[in-house]
Amino acid sequence: MTDRRLVFDRLSKRYGDVVALREASFDVRPGELFGFVGSNGAGKTTAMRIALGVLAADEGVVWWDGAPITMETRRHIGYMPEERGLYPKMKVGEQLVYLARLHGLSPTAAERSMGEWTERLGVAGRRDDEVQKLSLGNQQRVQLAAALVHDPAILVLDEPFSGLDPIAVDVMSNVLLAKAAEGIPVVFSSHQLDLVERLCHRVGIIRSGQMVAVGTVDELRAGATTRLVVDAPQAGPDWADALPGVSLVGWEGHRVVLELAHGVDDQVVLQTALATGPVREFTRRQASLTELFSNVVSSNGEQP
Repeated sequence: MTDRRLVFDRLSKRYGDVVALREASFDVRPGELFGFVGSNGAGKTTAMRIALGVLAADEGVVWWDGAPITMETRRHIGYMPEERGLYPKMKVGEQLVYLARLHGLSPTAAERSMGEWTERLGVAGRRDDEVQKLSLGNQQRVQLAAALVHDPAILVLDEPFSGLDPIAVDVMSNVLLAKAAEGIPVVFSSHQLDLVERLCHRVGIIRSGQMVAVGTVDELRAGATTRLVVDAPQAGPDWADALPGVSLVGWEGHRVVLELAHGVDDQVVLQTALATGPVREFTRRQASLTELFSNVVSSNGEQP
């Protein structure tokens, strides 16, 4: 029985006295979009480079299909680095064909794949242009094409949405969703947490080289505090101050946003609000991934 997961198994990496990764573990399942998030320097790029063989782990292994990744396995990975790794003076079409051939495609298959991906990613009209003459957004599209042109079985993408306009974000999002629908494990890092929340099946948060949370956004929310949005027009500004375990987050026009400690009954808050007069709104607000991430990171004194 095969195991088509991409598994990062207790990876550790040091640079002198700096710990880049400390026994970091997570897995990316077949057909899954996995969002890998963390502050700058948290270890995301290091983990991805170890998977690609660009770096060697001090400890730990990256597995795919039940076996450690080898040089042969890496031919089946589509990798998109954060810094653009294209030849700036080489023409787009020639470069994509060259990269496809390096991954083992025949000349005919490489040409066909280049044509399909440049068309799909909206850069077909730039095939004869040098990469350096493209806008940053179009360079990013070509970089994604380079990761896909050899029909990879795994996708590892480092900040693929960086520098893209909204239309290009939609194009890239649809491509990643389509590849996941084919059963490919897709892991990507991003600082655009609203995008990660919208696209990803699961999310992993890394802090100072350690994985501190892995799960669906709903699973990560399970441990978060409750927030309430209350519109009580006749209440004074301090009407909730005396309630134990209730703190003021802020105001949104006439509405107050409150945070409840674990175990606090929101019905007590509602009764207190009703005692001041009519209540026009009383809404539970789910924590966004941005809020969850900020809470996790700031709990260790880091800046998000």
